[in-house]
Amino acid sequence: GCVELVNHLSTGEYYHEYINPEREMPQKAQEVHGLSDAFLSDKPIFSDISKAFNEFIGTSTLIIHNAEFDMSFLNWERKLLGLEPLQIESTIDTLQLAREKYPGAQASLDALCRRFHIDNSDRSFHGALKDAKLLAEVYLELIGGRQQRMKLSAKTKTTINEINNKEFKQRSYIPSKEEDELH
Repeated sequence: GCVELVNHLSTGEYYHEYINPEREMPQKAQEVHGLSDAFLSDKPIFSDISKAFNEFIGTSTLIIHNAEFDMSFLNWERKLLGLEPLQIESTIDTLQLAREKYPGAQASLDALCRRFHIDNSDRSFHGALKDAKLLAEVYLELIGGRQQRMKLSAKTKTTINEINNKEFKQRSYIPSKEEDELH
């Protein structure tokens, strides 16, 4: 599941596909994403969707939570098809960003949704498209939110009290009688 971002905001365009892994689904994995062997059995294999997926991502920077994990799966499938691997350097790993920004804090997607007050109440499993949509919102918060260029901070060089206590030279302008009448 992928969502398109332009200037860090979702355009509403997305790509989503269930893929038959061509192997038995491990129980632990099924507990995470809720997808059974029976459900995935009639879904396309990666080679069937590879062209559409590659067209969607193009040469874009990929924003992935735990990029090395997902990239290993994508690149394995690409290798089987004789395609060049996607470069980890062309990704932004939000797990790494979160760990740098909040050292020692929980950095799972759920924990970051809680931190940033992003509603994920309808998420009972790790669903690729749902997770991608949540991650787009988390990423925006990790890089400073919607007003990132303002660089607002509680730490300022001059406090309001310091400003109020300074003596400022007041300039006054007294309009002429003619200007006063025109006004």
